[in-house]
Amino acid sequence: MPAPEANTVAALSAALEVGPPAAQVLVHRGFRDPAAAHRFLHPAFEELHDPLTLRDMPVAIERIARAIRERERILIYGDYDVDGTTSVVLLIKAFELAGGTPAYHVPHRLKDGYGMRSEVVEAAAVQGVKLIVSVDTGIRAAEVVRRAGELGIDVIVTDHHLPETGLPPALAVLNPNRPDCPYVEKNLCGAGVAFKLIQALLPHMGWPAEKVRRVAESFLKLVAIATVADVVPLTGENRILVTHGLRGLDKVRNAGLRALLDVAGFTVGVAPNARQVGFQIGPRINAAGRMDTAGAVIELFLTNDPARARDLAKQLDDQNAERQQVQAEIVATCEQIAVDDAACALVYYAENWHRGVLGIVASRLVERLHRPVFVLARNPDDGLASGSGRSIPAFHLLDALESMSELFVRFGGHAHAAGVTMEVSNVEEFRRRFHANARSRLSADDFLPRLEIDAVLELREISEQAIDELFMLAPFGHGNPPPLFAALGVEVAAEPTIMKEKHLRITVRQNGRSLVLKAWNMAHRATELAPGARVDVAFNLEEDAYSAARGYPSWAAILKDFRPA
Repeated sequence: MPAPEANTVAALSAALEVGPPAAQVLVHRGFRDPAAAHRFLHPAFEELHDPLTLRDMPVAIERIARAIRERERILIYGDYDVDGTTSVVLLIKAFELAGGTPAYHVPHRLKDGYGMRSEVVEAAAVQGVKLIVSVDTGIRAAEVVRRAGELGIDVIVTDHHLPETGLPPALAVLNPNRPDCPYVEKNLCGAGVAFKLIQALLPHMGWPAEKVRRVAESFLKLVAIATVADVVPLTGENRILVTHGLRGLDKVRNAGLRALLDVAGFTVGVAPNARQVGFQIGPRINAAGRMDTAGAVIELFLTNDPARARDLAKQLDDQNAERQQVQAEIVATCEQIAVDDAACALVYYAENWHRGVLGIVASRLVERLHRPVFVLARNPDDGLASGSGRSIPAFHLLDALESMSELFVRFGGHAHAAGVTMEVSNVEEFRRRFHANARSRLSADDFLPRLEIDAVLELREISEQAIDELFMLAPFGHGNPPPLFAALGVEVAAEPTIMKEKHLRITVRQNGRSLVLKAWNMAHRATELAPGARVDVAFNLEEDAYSAARGYPSWAAILKDFRPA
C-alpha cells in the first residue's frame, strides 16, 4: 500500500484544483511538484525535445537532403511489426513531401526473419540505390551495413533497440540508446525515432515552422499507434506523442487508417483510447506480418483508393481472427505441459508451431506463469529454431542472451522482449542455461505477481468529478498504467452474477455507498464472495464507451483482485 503523504497530497490537490484521488495518484507516481504535475496533466507539443540533439542527426538530414536534391535512389528498410511498418510509411510520406521518391523493403517474418539481410542490400545495389535508411532495425546489423559500404551505398540506421558493444559502421546511427547519445528521451519506439528524423529534416529542406508543425501533427496519428503497440513507456516525450496522436484519430483523412478504424468498430468522430489501440488497432496491423506479409499494411496506409483500403482492412481483420485462433491453440498446448515448480525460466519448442504468433504466446504464458519464457519453433526453410521471449519485471532478457551468445545464429531485443534464432541441436542447452541464468539472478519474491496500489479510497470518494480528473492522467499503458485503487473492508452486497460463464459482476458497499465491479475471468472465485462477506478489493476505473452508448455511466470499475478483509 502507498505510504500516506497527507500534507503533500493536500498541497498538490489545492495547487492543481483537483480532488484527493487524482492528487494521491500523482504523488504516488512521483509528481510532488505542482509545475511538473501540471506538465504531466497537460502534455504540450512545444515540450518535444530538439531532434538535433540526437547523435548523428545533422549528418543524417544533410545526406537525405542531398539524396532528394540529386534524385538518388533511396531504400527505406523496415520491420514487419506495427512499429516497423508505420515507420516505413512515415518516412515514405515525409520523403515524398520533401521531393523524393523512395522505395521500401519489409522482410517476411517467416521467410526472412528479423533484421537486415545482405542479399537485400546486394539487390538494392543492382537497382542503383545509393542510400538506405533503416527504421526500427539495423542497430545490430554491422555486417550488412559493412556490405552496403563495399557496394557504394550509404546507410543511415534509425532504431531504438539496444546496441551491441560496437555500433554498425553506418554514415549515421540515430538511436537514443547508443551510449554516446545525449538525447533526453531514451524510450522512443522506432516510429518515434523516425518522427524525430522528420522533425529535423523538413525545416532543413526550407519548410516554414507552421507547415512543419501541421505536417508533424498529422504524422502523430501513426506515431501514437506505433508507440502504444510497441509497449514502450507512455511517459515523458512518448506521453506527448501519444496524447496528440490519439486526439487526431477522431478525424482521419487517410483512406487506409479510416478503413482500419471502421473495421475495428470506431465510427467517424470517435477516437480510440490507448487501451483500444493496444487491443483493437495494433493487433490488426500486426496480423499481416504474423500470418503473411506486412506489405499489405504499407499499401493500406499509402493507398488513396477507399475501396482498396476497405479490402485491405478486411484482409487484416480476417488475418487477425486467424491469428487469435492459432495463438489460442498453441497456448492451450503449452498449458498442458507440466511445469516444475523449481523452473525459474521456461523454453517451449515444437516443430510445427506457427512462428508468427510465438511472441504473443510467450506474453500469455508469462502472464499466467510469472516466469521468463521463450517459445520456439522450427523454420522448415533453413531448419533453424527461432522464436520470441518475454520476461517478468525483475529479469533482463537481453543480458541473459548476451551471456550465452555462442548458442545463437542471431538474437536481439530489449530487457523484457527478445528474439532468437539457433540450431535445433542447441535448444536443450539453451533451455538449461536460460533456467540457470534466471535461477542465479532471481529470488522467490521475483516470481510473485504484485499489484501496485496507487491509493486507498473510500467508496464515497468515487464521484463523476473525481473520475473525470483521474482520466486526465491518460493515456494509460506501459509505464503509466490505469490508477489502481484499494477499498478496504467493503461488504459483498449480493450474490455475484456470472456473465458468459467466466466473468463476474459484484456489488460491494461501504458506509451506505455501493459500487458495481466487473471481474474478468473470475467466475471460478464466485464462492469466495458470499453475500455479507467483508473483503478488500483492488480495482481500476476505466472508460466504458459500450456502457455510455447505452445511457449508463461512461466508466466502469474493474476488479483486479480481492482478499478477505
